[in-house]
Amino acid sequence: MKTAIGNDHAGLQLKEHIKKIFKDLDFIDVGAYSEESTDYPDWIAKVALAVQKGDAVTGIAICGTGVGASIVANKIKGIRAALCTNSLMAEMARSHNNANVLVLGARVLGNDLAVNIIEAWLKSGFEGGRHQKRIDKISELECGRQQ
Repeated sequence: MKTAIGNDHAGLQLKEHIKKIFKDLDFIDVGAYSEESTDYPDWIAKVALAVQKGDAVTGIAICGTGVGASIVANKIKGIRAALCTNSLMAEMARSHNNANVLVLGARVLGNDLAVNIIEAWLKSGFEGGRHQKRIDKISELECGRQQ
């Protein structure tokens, strides 16, 4: 499974840790590649666009708190990015919301917690059923149609 992963300067160390721990994932690393100050929208958009275009099945976006990254990723049509700070949020983001981009805050999560969150996210799958109706409503909002 191809996973796009990207970060701003604040997320570089966490991204590198994730890539070492999850060696079995086929990462598409879209940057950033240094700790020199950079603008998170430039990198996070690359993660979301890789998922939107089908170059990756899922994405992991990392910035300082995760807030900016989640805002950016969710601007891209078809992206359901979830900022998760614990394993339950990650599990529910996938199983109920069919999240295709996981967002992490490097300055608010330790490495071990981030790994636990990713593990929960990866092992979860979309349940469909009553949740599909809600995903369809989100898609309608993206298209500018109102309920």
